Parts: sequence; C-alpha cells; structure tokens
Amino acid sequence: MTIRVAVVGATGRLGSVAVDLIESADDLELVAALGSRNDLADMLGSDDAPSDVVLDVTLPAVSPTVVDFALDAGRNVVVGTSGWSATRLAPLKSRLRDLPERGVIVVPNFSLGSALGTAFAAAAARYFDSIEIVESHASSKIDSPSGTAVRTAELIAEAREERGPVAAPHTDQRARGQQVAGVPVHSLRLNGVVAKQSVILGGAGETLTITHDTTDSRAYAAGILHALRSAPAARGLTVGLDRLLDL
Repeated sequence: MTIRVAVVGATGRLGSVAVDLIESADDLELVAALGSRNDLADMLGSDDAPSDVVLDVTLPAVSPTVVDFALDAGRNVVVGTSGWSATRLAPLKSRLRDLPERGVIVVPNFSLGSALGTAFAAAAARYFDSIEIVESHASSKIDSPSGTAVRTAELIAEAREERGPVAAPHTDQRARGQQVAGVPVHSLRLNGVVAKQSVILGGAGETLTITHDTTDSRAYAAGILHALRSAPAARGLTVGLDRLLDL
C-alpha cells in the first residue's frame, strides 16, 4: 500500500529533508508540497491522488491552523513543528475524542537518538532531585525552549510523580532558566549548531549527564519515515517518537 503524503512547510530545512525522503521511498508518494504562499486546501492533493497523511513542519504560530484544517478535511497528521506543549496539546486531545477515526502524531524530535536520550533521562529522573536541561539550536530557531526540551521536562515530571518535584532553587532569578513542568531549562541559540541537548542530574557526590548531539539533518530520516508509515493507522493523539518505538 502506498501512502500519499502532503508536506506543509516543504521549503523549510526539515520540510526539504522530508520531501526528499518521501520521493525516494517505494511505499510513499508526495502529492503536495506546500510553501508559505500555498492555500491550505492544496494539502488535500488532487481528485486522482488525494492525500492520506499531512506532514506539518511549519512554524509554531501556524501549526495549529494546519492541524485543524487537516482534521476538518478528514486527514491524519504528523506534526514535526515545535511549540506543542502540554497546554496546547490538551484541546487537541479533547477534539480527537470526537473524531475517533482520526489520529495526530506529534513528534518534537524525529531523531532516534534524541528519543532514546529523553527516555534515558526520564528513567534516571526517579533517582535524582537536582535536574536541569541545557539545549542548543541554530540561531535561526525562533522558539525556545525547544519542543524536545519541553517534552523531556514533561516526561521527567511524569516519572517523578511519586517522588515529587525537581529541586529548582532561586526560581525568581531570570538566569535560572525557564521552568517547564518544574524543571529548569536553559536555551542557547548559536551559529554553527544543529541541535544539542544535555540533561544534567545531580546527587550526593555525583552527577550524570545525558547528552544527544545532532550534527546533520540526516539524523531525522528514520524517525520521519517511521512516523509517516505509522500515521494512517493512528487514532487519537500520540506524542513523541518514543511512543511509536514503545520505549
């Protein structure tokens, strides 16, 4: 079975990678590649080749509109756009309860290594009270903290429900980082960086640092393909590549 895909945000860095991957895959077909000048209706494809799945790799301010339009049109969606925190996901999850035949997969980071790093950090979070996240991205990234850092912080908080919140002293000091699910997150935006995240966990007499470093956008290829191939059967809301990999 061939999965017909429409990419919204096709001219961006991640969108360009996705377009190349889809065109090279035997089981995927690119039926629409939308840039900022396209009408959203173009994501539906044509009468001869309607889209099955919409891949959204746009901007945080645009992404909810893309997702709403796709769901209204009866399409499943893979979201690779940052900015989908728990606050934004809540109404989407609620809406999908009324659309049992539809599914949305939100992936903060398509890198398999990043998904594993986040899973490792959540597992370790049960044993340390001092935990902070430092994430770095290219200077062109317009949002902070990154979607990966937000997802990591939320999973850390979830893993610590029985133990209690992370120790985050001096939260009134601006340099202490933004609190995400109670975890301090520090964002760097630098030339020469693709993406890097370190979770630092501190305990009595020791620290543990879990770092994932992306050096090339090829790191996203396997995750993009896996998410697109999972999308037709998706129902409800799935958040994180880790959920698709059953980590």
